[in-house]
Amino acid sequence: MSGGGLLVAGTTSDAGKSVVTAGICRWLVRQGVKVAPFKAQNMSLNSFVTREGAEIGRAQAMQAQACRVEPTALMNPVLLKPGGDRSSQVVLMGRPVGEMSARGYHGGRQERLLGTVLECLAELRGTYDAVICEGAGSPAEINLRRTDIVNMGIARNARLPVLVVGDIDRGGVFASFFGTVALLSREDQELVAGFLVNKFRGDVSLLEPGLEMLHGLTGRRTYGVLPYRHGLGIDEEDGLRVSLRGSVRESEVSSPVGEDILRVAVCAVPLMSNFTDVDALAAEPGVVVRFVDRAEELADADLVVVPGTRGTVRALEWLRERGLADALARRAVEGRPVLGICGGFQILGEHIEDEVESRVGHVDGLGLLPVRVRFAPEKTLTRPVGKALGEPVEGYEIHHGVADVVGGDPFLDGCRVGQIWGTHWHGSLESDGFRRAFLREVAAAAGRRFVPAPDTSFAALREEQLDRLGDLIEQHADTDALWRLIESGAPQGLPFIPPGAPA
Repeated sequence: MSGGGLLVAGTTSDAGKSVVTAGICRWLVRQGVKVAPFKAQNMSLNSFVTREGAEIGRAQAMQAQACRVEPTALMNPVLLKPGGDRSSQVVLMGRPVGEMSARGYHGGRQERLLGTVLECLAELRGTYDAVICEGAGSPAEINLRRTDIVNMGIARNARLPVLVVGDIDRGGVFASFFGTVALLSREDQELVAGFLVNKFRGDVSLLEPGLEMLHGLTGRRTYGVLPYRHGLGIDEEDGLRVSLRGSVRESEVSSPVGEDILRVAVCAVPLMSNFTDVDALAAEPGVVVRFVDRAEELADADLVVVPGTRGTVRALEWLRERGLADALARRAVEGRPVLGICGGFQILGEHIEDEVESRVGHVDGLGLLPVRVRFAPEKTLTRPVGKALGEPVEGYEIHHGVADVVGGDPFLDGCRVGQIWGTHWHGSLESDGFRRAFLREVAAAAGRRFVPAPDTSFAALREEQLDRLGDLIEQHADTDALWRLIESGAPQGLPFIPPGAPA
């Protein structure tokens, strides 16, 4: 017997689908329900490697953690990783299968993947009591409906009830709810059960007349009004929540344990991937993390991070154009800390041979580390475990570049020279003991009287965030009605709202 299911759609990208899905998952698992997340097709540069060596979106890995299950490729069978010239790398069942333009993908390839997507969903529904699916963008993208496999396309094929999430903080949520339904075909509308308001500030009683009018206009109820909460934007797919010169998303800096704070500047390179690597730094009391795009913004930084990127050569050119490359070279001479992660590590090396990603051949790197990089057609997807600075470390690798380290001191799979550090390992800073040891080295080199907190557990903080998402659903949504949707599907007899989808 297949388990229950629900599709969490949104009026827009970044309406809150990922966190609402995670919240519903955490609420369900706390009720003793065996639940799994699912996203048929994900477009993201933030990805993760499962234990079987499959690459999936980090949002789905986070949602799996909310479910307290191990993430697998079944939970995100199609991952699109945007690159240059309007193309994306297509990752199918955790493995790259080639580059494709948006026109080529939507022109036929996407439809052919529907069978694979439905098989994955069916396997999950055969294993779990419930599967909470996340849509992408808006289900009312009428130009893409014919080839859709992630919103109403999968809802129709799998007979999933649909809950539409709207971000009221942006404004226009009632028009967005109504318009979303009214642009769907009659058959699609039959599956749209109702709405969930996200990020509401103020007195809910002032909103209730609008919700009643929305019900009268659409025949569909609102299943909850979630209040605005800071710091819940974990592992987003589509980009940073704040401008480049802000702190990491919505994190608040706690008072330092020592006398000084520690300032971290992250170079906001083009096609930045896995910027979630610095979340663990931002979680440390007294550490301030900023994303920067100007050379002068490195001046007061105690640590500069050059993060991963899907366009290593392009990012290298960008650093040079903006004067950031020269600023990094000055830091090396002055003995001031720089950490390169994955693509950032490759950029810090002597040279790059790239006939795969950019196809430009030989490119000189910044020459700050004795490393030579050659891009291989096969992608490295591993979950390494090791030791550094006397502490155990684990992480994950996602890269085409193969690094030949010809000097320096060993550091994870990379090396260090003075205060220039480089590694391919994403997620290493989530290892608490290693992160503290690394920050002590950074503070000493920067001359800061900064002391890492002795008890910060990144895993525990992540669990707290997921529990807060579960609390939002439990306290502010009609959970009985949500469970009826998951178990029994959309209510019968939902009215058609004209005009419907264009012919």
